[in-house]
Amino acid sequence: MDRMMHAAGWLHRRAENVLALMIAVMFGAFIVQVASRYLFNFSLGGASELTIIMWLWLVLWGAGFVLREREEIRFDVVYGLFGLRGQRAMTAISAIALLALYGYSLPAVWDYVTFMRIQKTSYLDIRFDWLFSIYILFVGAVLIRYLAILFKTLGGCNILKDIGRSEKGSKQ
Repeated sequence: MDRMMHAAGWLHRRAENVLALMIAVMFGAFIVQVASRYLFNFSLGGASELTIIMWLWLVLWGAGFVLREREEIRFDVVYGLFGLRGQRAMTAISAIALLALYGYSLPAVWDYVTFMRIQKTSYLDIRFDWLFSIYILFVGAVLIRYLAILFKTLGGCNILKDIGRSEKGSKQ
């Protein structure tokens, strides 16, 4: 179990490194775009396109692989009104609903992404199936995350409180 936790921590740090690299690329492309437009009066469409692509990828990469469960936005006011059993029930229902929705949508998403191989971006000539493949990775990460949450919840874990405690304990 220790080895798995160590490996998961290592993978999480590498996902953060990839996210930081995407932010740096997006920032660099943005600076190039601004400089070319306002200093040289020449618009670089590729820089604008790269900025948009990096934004898409960093949002979905970050939400799927970097964002921790306790960092997600929730309606804690409603959740806090219930006791332990009610909180577990709400967590289980939410996990089941998200698993059903993302699982149901996955075949259609796969079809759409693979179909988009016929088109490319205007400036950088990147196939859209490669561009949109991040959404499939995101859905896979969300399905795995909420399957784990469902199993932990059904096993008697109060996911929001226990995750916060275990992460604080591991940092000390």
